Amino acid sequence: MKNKIAGKIGEDCAAKFLEEKGYTILARNFRIRSAEIDIIAQVDDVIIFVEVKARSNIRHGLPSEAVTVRKQKKIIEAAGVFLQEEKTDRACRFDIVEIYFSGERVEEINHIENAFEVVQNF
Repeated sequence: MKNKIAGKIGEDCAAKFLEEKGYTILARNFRIRSAEIDIIAQVDDVIIFVEVKARSNIRHGLPSEAVTVRKQKKIIEAAGVFLQEEKTDRACRFDIVEIYFSGERVEEINHIENAFEVVQNF
């Protein structure tokens, strides 16, 4: 399966998975100049910024390991823009959803809550 197709299918599966857990999807593929957030959701009064990573094998590491510090900084920057545009100061967190494929079938979904945090000296 091509990476772009796997990514799109993975994001669709992650959104459905989150909705089934009671999350409301606020936005998908929120973009700023230098970054993108795959899914922005809400549960209770918390905004969740979700990075989706899909893999058909772990030869190159776990999907979540692809969310490097550099990628985290970009996601945090985009989240700041979203929060400013929405004029909200609600609590937020950063999650990762790992999607594991077997062929073209989703085999497993792993939701990592609070996968990373904004730190002062980031």
